[in-house]
Amino acid sequence: MDEPKAKFRAGRVSCAIWANDAMVNGRQVVLLKASLERRYTDRTGAWKSSNSFSRNEIPQAVYCLIKAYAAMMEHSLAEEGEDASQRFG
Repeated sequence: MDEPKAKFRAGRVSCAIWANDAMVNGRQVVLLKASLERRYTDRTGAWKSSNSFSRNEIPQAVYCLIKAYAAMMEHSLAEEGEDASQRFG
């Protein structure tokens, strides 16, 4: 499996950004997606992951998602900047 393009953490909550190649209107583009998870240990001490969050973990999830959103927007703006420079340069 590919490595995430970026990863953001707060406590045991993390959000990873993944790049997926896709065809959109006959053009090859990179679509960014985010995955959110919480890591914990079970009764035996084995590490597990979950997509459910307690009341106190929700702010950590929000923090990670905001960081991921900002990184994705920067990526989009950088791509638009390249297109704009070709059109208006």
